[in-house]
Amino acid sequence: MFSLLKENIRIAVDSIKSQLLRTILTVVIIGIGIWALVGILSVIKGFENNISGTFSSMGSNTFNIQRYDFEIQRHGRSERKKINPIISYQNIREFIEKYHFPGTTVSVSFTGTRNAELRYENEKTDPEIPVMGVNEYFLDNAGIAVERGRNFTVFDIQNNNKVCILGSDFEKGIFKNQNPLGKIISIRGVKFKVIGLLESKGSSFGNNRDLQVYIPIQVARSIYTNPNINYTLSIKVEKKEFLNAAQDEAIVVFRNIRKLSPVEKNNFGMSRSDDLINRINNIMGYLEVAAWIISIITLLGSSIALMNIMLVSVTERTREIGVRKALGAKNGTIAMQFFIETIVIGQFGALLGIFLGILTGFIFAKVLDFEFSFPWFPMFAATIITFLIAVVAGSYPASKAAKLDPIESLRYE
Repeated sequence: MFSLLKENIRIAVDSIKSQLLRTILTVVIIGIGIWALVGILSVIKGFENNISGTFSSMGSNTFNIQRYDFEIQRHGRSERKKINPIISYQNIREFIEKYHFPGTTVSVSFTGTRNAELRYENEKTDPEIPVMGVNEYFLDNAGIAVERGRNFTVFDIQNNNKVCILGSDFEKGIFKNQNPLGKIISIRGVKFKVIGLLESKGSSFGNNRDLQVYIPIQVARSIYTNPNINYTLSIKVEKKEFLNAAQDEAIVVFRNIRKLSPVEKNNFGMSRSDDLINRINNIMGYLEVAAWIISIITLLGSSIALMNIMLVSVTERTREIGVRKALGAKNGTIAMQFFIETIVIGQFGALLGIFLGILTGFIFAKVLDFEFSFPWFPMFAATIITFLIAVVAGSYPASKAAKLDPIESLRYE
């Protein structure tokens, strides 16, 4: 039995070699379908892991009060961005004074600029550094860890100390791998002492979180005096079971601050890290479905091409089939030979598609600077799918070859 299978494999490989160009074209068609599946899914998985990691670091017991809100349209299930009035400094002062839910900490932040230039001695950065004004709770609520040095204290915030905390990339940049702690940098002519260096967080969609600067919020307000500054409040609850109650009270307090009547809708946004992750997962789910549809359509075309090449092969080898039958080959043996040919071609296509898919995902991960996730499930699915396609595409040609009459086959020219 094993020797017969081995002989069938040898004959199948020899047949493939004899029709090399046609086989290569079929393998490429199958490979494109698998490439679409593995490549798109590996890129999507990398995006999903990267973005989910960003928001999950905030923790599932944190929620934000912000200007923007996302409303879900009931019929189309689509989302639109609702732009509310800015959250002013007066709003956040009143909120901190009036919100006293037990076991919560309230962080305040705003982006002073995204185009700052930092100077250290004779070195300077490109004018594209984001500077954020924050209070002493911001880093903890945002899930950002200080690798070296320390976080802001309440005294830094209340006394408007000229201190700052830097992202990890500055050490390799303007500090030339020197220890930045205790060094003095300049932002808009204001000198700051570096008190902390953050853990590396990488980047998302071109936004490098390791090239950000954090300074006390009052100091930031004195440097960046735009009258329409928009602030963000982040509330962290000590125990997750109290999250909904803390969020409900925060809504009531902020509605009172905005002087909204009971019949008016909120004119501010409320978001939770787990809500954002769920929204992202839903979007990625749609993209995965699209990837499967594209791949299935492509693979359907490749299965037709594979069936066609095998039918042509049966026709061209009619006399060979007649000779083998005359020498005692059974119908099952003939059918198995063509089945093996089809499966070998299909698996070559799968290997090509998997290689190109992994390469595509890896290149995207490098270019967009996120962690590459090895697409184990798409690879396994691609192998199974191509095997099934080969079985389906090879069934009719194999059956046709097995049913050929040996006398008529020997007469075939």
